[in-house]
Amino acid sequence: MGSALRPPGGRITVVTAVATVVLAGLTPLAAQAHEPHAPAPVSDTAAGTLPGQRGSLLTERTLTGVAALPSAAENRTVTYLSEDSQGRRIVVSGTVSLPKTPPPPGGWPVISWAHGTTGLADICAPSADTPDGPEHEQLAQQVQTLDQWVTHGYAVVRTDYEGLGTPGDHPYLNGRSAANTVVDMVRAARRVDPRVGRRWLAVGHSQGGHAALFSAAAASTGKDVQLVGAVAIAPGGWEVSQTVPYIRAGGPGAQASVAFLPPLLLGAAAADPAVVPEDLLTKKALPLITAARTGCLESVREVAATIPPEDVFKPDADVAPLTDYLKKQETGGLKLRVPTFVAQGADDQLVARSTTDDLVKSLRKTSRDVSYRVYPGADHRGSIAASWGDAERFADALFSQHRPNASR
Repeated sequence: MGSALRPPGGRITVVTAVATVVLAGLTPLAAQAHEPHAPAPVSDTAAGTLPGQRGSLLTERTLTGVAALPSAAENRTVTYLSEDSQGRRIVVSGTVSLPKTPPPPGGWPVISWAHGTTGLADICAPSADTPDGPEHEQLAQQVQTLDQWVTHGYAVVRTDYEGLGTPGDHPYLNGRSAANTVVDMVRAARRVDPRVGRRWLAVGHSQGGHAALFSAAAASTGKDVQLVGAVAIAPGGWEVSQTVPYIRAGGPGAQASVAFLPPLLLGAAAADPAVVPEDLLTKKALPLITAARTGCLESVREVAATIPPEDVFKPDADVAPLTDYLKKQETGGLKLRVPTFVAQGADDQLVARSTTDDLVKSLRKTSRDVSYRVYPGADHRGSIAASWGDAERFADALFSQHRPNASR
């Protein structure tokens, strides 16, 4: 069993448990802030020369349907400017959900949610979810928990990440890109409604737990927004550079890992041209790439189930560029600059409890304020709901410590 959650601020001494629309329409927002904005030409986007500040709001419109949080006073879908791993401006989509409760002094506290793996194709973007969407089952579970945040007075903002729902490829598990889109989503939300506060908490699951940890480790990005902490639920990324030898060895879990290989390959290629997925895979395994480019995670899983681990990589494949790239995206040893709560389901079969045990031990060597709890009976997706009560108490404690002086 993991440690009991404690208020942030002190060290933990207990033993751990456990693992387009590209709108280069860059016109300023009109006075009617809630009117949708028309797309402009995208010629500058291809050249990577989008002007404007990070977090600039490009478009917004009312969000309805299953992607909206049912208890919110208002749901908006937006596009905004962010920055990729190479420092180039990109357009990202996401959503903003505002609570019905009046904002406290300083504005509503913000939960910036980083979602788990859905896939690489634009149809996998959570903001575009529909009742018959390819990842609706898992996204609907997330909405149930996120709705509790908004019910308790938090503004909830959700990025789709780079390349999901907007032009360009999605650099899956790229820590810098993910952290940029998570914080810039907060900036965009403050332009949607000035009652959204500047203090925010990074919260994510699986792929999003990886994003939350990289957000916690990111250098300060200015005084306009203030990160007070992070919650990483079943975070991915621990020793991800060992994916190739793990699959080649064909041990327990190797078959399941094949489904996550295409996002890793294509995500690495999106950020590093030295990685060419087609050069690494056998002819038998190439359908994995097609499935990942055109479908979402469940589609990739169906294809992956037909390909034995020993038939995935060419015997002479040069995997060094991929391994080097993935090493830079690992979560182990990150120096977190804000209090961080890590949550893990004891029955998780995708992110093993043992790997999160090791991750937390590693983080505690480099970071002062890391708390951890394991939830008996919770599987990978179930860890979101299981950890919500502790995450909310963790958030309340952090935001109370950072409450602004009402007289200012």
